[in-house]
Amino acid sequence: MLKLLDLRGDRSPAADRLPRPPADLRNAVAAAVREVLVAVRADGDAALARYTKAFDGWDGSDFVVPAPTAQAALDGLPPALRSALERMVEQVRWFAQRSRPADWREERDGALLGVVHRPLRRVGVYVPAGRAPLVSSVVMTVVPARVAGVDEVVLCTPPGPEGRVDPAILAAAALVGVDRIVRVGGAQAVAAMAYGTESVPRCDKIVGPGNVYVNEAKQQVAAEGRVGIDLPAGVTEVAVIADDTADPRVVAADLVGQAEHDPLVTALLITPSAALVAAVEAALAEQAPATRHRERVRAALEGQGAAVLVDDLDHAVEVADAFGAEHLEVITADAAAVAGRVRAAGAVFVGPHSPVSVGDYGIGPNHTLPTGGSAHFTGGLRTDDFLVPVNWVELSAPALAAAAPLVAALADAEDLPAHADAVTVRLEGSP
Repeated sequence: MLKLLDLRGDRSPAADRLPRPPADLRNAVAAAVREVLVAVRADGDAALARYTKAFDGWDGSDFVVPAPTAQAALDGLPPALRSALERMVEQVRWFAQRSRPADWREERDGALLGVVHRPLRRVGVYVPAGRAPLVSSVVMTVVPARVAGVDEVVLCTPPGPEGRVDPAILAAAALVGVDRIVRVGGAQAVAAMAYGTESVPRCDKIVGPGNVYVNEAKQQVAAEGRVGIDLPAGVTEVAVIADDTADPRVVAADLVGQAEHDPLVTALLITPSAALVAAVEAALAEQAPATRHRERVRAALEGQGAAVLVDDLDHAVEVADAFGAEHLEVITADAAAVAGRVRAAGAVFVGPHSPVSVGDYGIGPNHTLPTGGSAHFTGGLRTDDFLVPVNWVELSAPALAAAAPLVAALADAEDLPAHADAVTVRLEGSP
C-alpha cells in the first residue's frame, strides 16, 4: 500500500524525492480560485449565492445564522459531546494563555523602550465541513482569538444542501462566543472575509484550516496585501519516525487516522528497520479496509503514502526535517532525545502514547498547523497571531542628546540629512 523509498546509503537532500500531492494541482486550483475572488469582490452576496448553489447545492440568500439558532444547538447538544467540548475549550484556553506574549517596557540610557501587544479588531475563521464537520476547529481558531482580546469573530463554514450547518459546529460556535456565523464555504468564504460583502464584514485576518481551494484563496488574498492570514494550512500531513521498538499496529493506526481526512493526505513512515516496514504494511492491510472511510484512506496511502528506509535515526531526522511535516510522531527508543533534534515540524508527538489525534482534539497546542513544507519557516496558530506588536519609544531631552551623534552619523552615511535635522531642531529648542 505504501510506496517504498530506499534512501539507505544516500544522504543527499531528500525533499524533492518525498511524496506530495500532484505538483500541477496548485496551478489548476489557482486559476479557479482567482475567478472566485474576482467575482466575490465585484458582486458580493450575489456571487456567494451563485457559488453556494454550484458547490454546496443550496439556493440560499440569508447567509447569516441567527444567534438563537446556535444557542438552541448548544442547548440540545448531547451531554457527552458538550462535556468534551467544554474540556477542550479549557485545555486550549490554558495553552493559549500560557503562550500569550507579554508586554514589556524598560528604561535604557534615559529612553523608555518596549513592546505592547494590541488585539486585532475583527478576525475571520474558516471551519471546514465538507468531508467531515471539524467541530474541533471552532475551538482551535476562536479560543486563542478570545484570549488575545479580539473585538469581533466572524466564522464561515460550508452549508449542506438545504442550508443546514452541522449542529455541533453551531453549538461550538455558541459555546466559544462567535459573533457572526455565516453559512458560506470554500474560496468564496475566504473572498468574503477578505473583501467584505453585504452579509460578511471585511476582516483584518483570516485563520483556520481548509482544503486546497481554501488554502490557495488565503494565500492569494494575503499576497494582495488586503488581509493577513495565519499560515498555509492545507491538506493534512503526517510523518512517523519509528524504529524496531515501535508497535506496527500503532504506526499503522496513526497513518490511517490521518489519511481519513482527505485522499490528498501525505503519510510517511521513516525508519531504519525493513522489518518494521513489512509489519506496518501487514497492519495496514488489516486496518485500512476495516475503517469507515476506507476509500479515501486507500487513495491517500497509495497516492502520497511512503515507507522511507534510512540508515539510522540521525538520518531519519534529516529526512523528516527535509519534509517538514505538519504532524511528526517519534516512536523510538529514547523518543524525547530523537524528537529534540527535529528542527522543522508543525507539531511533534513524542513516544508511543502521544498520537496525533490527542493534538487534533485539544490536549492544548493548536491543530491549525503549517503544511506543504511551510514548517521550515512558520509554526502553528498561536495567541500572538491575533495580536499586533507595537514598539514603544519615549525619550527625555538628555536621552535624545545622547542619541544625536548616532543619528547624525548614520543620516550622513545614508544621505538623509533631514533625519538629523529632526533631532537638531528639538535640541536647539530644549532648555
